[in-house]
Amino acid sequence: MPDIHIRREHNLGLEAARSVAQRWMDDARDRLGMTCACTPGSEGDTIRFERAGASGTVEVSGHCFELRARLGFLLGAFSERIEQEITRNLDALLAQPG
Repeated sequence: MPDIHIRREHNLGLEAARSVAQRWMDDARDRLGMTCACTPGSEGDTIRFERAGASGTVEVSGHCFELRARLGFLLGAFSERIEQEITRNLDALLAQPG
């Protein structure tokens, strides 16, 4: 199964990063039909996401977002395109943290 790994450094701080992460989760739920759950921590949060054919995590800290996804057989054929779309969306969210 293809894997996707995207890491983005930022200097938002944890509270602003959490706001960006919430917007990412809302978009993943609304547009992609993902089930998302966030486990908060003192140094950062872990978001787990899942839908048929895809699952993974986003680690959110005051200085970094790190997404790891595993794609099933059918979505795996589109892994490059999916990675580009995730990257584009995350970069847009990080560019407008408020």
